[in-house]
Amino acid sequence: MDDVNVDIVYRFAEGHLDRFPVLAADVVALKPDVILTTVTPAAVATKALTTSIPIVCPLLANAINLGLIASESRPGGNVTGVSFRTEGLTSKQVELALQMIPDVVKLGYLVNVASGIIIDRQELESTCQRLDIKAVPAEVRSANDLDMAFQSLAEDHVQAVIVLVDGMLFSERKRIAALAAAARLPAIYGFRDHVDAGGLVSYGVNLSENFHRAATYVNKILKGAKPGDLPVEFPAKLELVVNNLAAKALGLNIPPSVLVRADEVIE
Repeated sequence: MDDVNVDIVYRFAEGHLDRFPVLAADVVALKPDVILTTVTPAAVATKALTTSIPIVCPLLANAINLGLIASESRPGGNVTGVSFRTEGLTSKQVELALQMIPDVVKLGYLVNVASGIIIDRQELESTCQRLDIKAVPAEVRSANDLDMAFQSLAEDHVQAVIVLVDGMLFSERKRIAALAAAARLPAIYGFRDHVDAGGLVSYGVNLSENFHRAATYVNKILKGAKPGDLPVEFPAKLELVVNNLAAKALGLNIPPSVLVRADEVIE
């Protein structure tokens, strides 16, 4: 078509973090005007191969410590984007679990240790220590570990589970929701997409909004802006989504104090 002046090329890791270096090399070899990496580990893999091609990530995390940017206000290099977390978000998810299940003394959490991002884990463990709750980890490295992880959480008799934000865990959201339901474990997630897939409760950023914001970065860069001059944005709003159908299946009554704060309740 004569009116098409943008060529978009897609590469998918399908939740397998070990594919990022190969996919990144493939994309960088195409010498595009800008690269959109959907998650932070993909941005890390891509930046390792180029310091000149602009990289935009709608789900940045721990970007300074990972060497992706110099600062949020002035990234300084070839990476910029939108953060998917704010300080204290994981703590709020822990507190939400306590509001729904007041007698929690053991809180499990599902973490993909292959991602290399530990800031959420550190915040969760620190919060649990402050609240005198035992934090029980279920570590996975691939989707193949999920069944064993939930079996381990059930055997440890945790009373709720926090599913930490991660690309692979997001890709496996339907399976994770099913495993949590089968183990009769109330689970709290970071994205509403998990709740749409059958999960119980989510509290975090609106994923679609982050991607919409990332598109504005791409647009500015294509018009000549330098990524190093574009400050990293932070979520303007966090949303709480509750799945009452999942709650009823677990025999769990969501407290009115939680329901009244919910941006959406799925009945």
